[in-house]
Amino acid sequence: MDKEDLGKMPIEIIPENTTRAMAYKLWMKAPNPMVTFFKTFDVTKLVKISRKKHLKFNMLLDWCIGKAATGIKEFYTLPVGDKLLQYENLAVNTIVKNKNRRSKFLRHTFSENLQVFNSSYLKHTANVAENCKDRDLSETCMVIGTSAIIDTEIDGAVGMNSGIFNNPFIIWGKYKKKWFHYKLTLSFQFHHTQMDGAHAGKFLANLQNEINNLKKTLNMAK
Repeated sequence: MDKEDLGKMPIEIIPENTTRAMAYKLWMKAPNPMVTFFKTFDVTKLVKISRKKHLKFNMLLDWCIGKAATGIKEFYTLPVGDKLLQYENLAVNTIVKNKNRRSKFLRHTFSENLQVFNSSYLKHTANVAENCKDRDLSETCMVIGTSAIIDTEIDGAVGMNSGIFNNPFIIWGKYKKKWFHYKLTLSFQFHHTQMDGAHAGKFLANLQNEINNLKKTLNMAK
């Protein structure tokens, strides 16, 4: 097991002692507790940095997603079964096509150091593609799911409410060029027990800010 995989197990918390007490009561056993927001982002700076620095677009977006989530404490809790768990670390999920052209799941422990995150992303993406085995960090991390459908321009997609996986989930397609800007529509699905619409809105605003500030982040890392 990689050193970065070692982390504290989540702890069960009593919903009544948290700010999610009412949400837990209202939504935990709801037939469909998942909510989906759609938002179109200006990813012009992200596209330009990806091309200029030879960094993968999806890696950069995954990093921005993780960074945007770190400032919102609700991301560190998750309803699992009938319990509410508190996590110490976040991870970002990526779906990888392996050598047999089948989808496998890859989780990256989030690091605020973009260079560290990029190294982990490249290393484990290659390993999962070659070994055809999922890399699962869900025992120690609150995982933000992502699915990139990069061959198709889509206006949005709603994730499946399985009743088993309650993790927040983000889907996007191919970005679109409009004049001198690049636009990308994301769908963000979350469990209403975990967060409210205001928290989701703040996360999406944070995400645009992280995309806008990516150049500054790279300069600071030098």
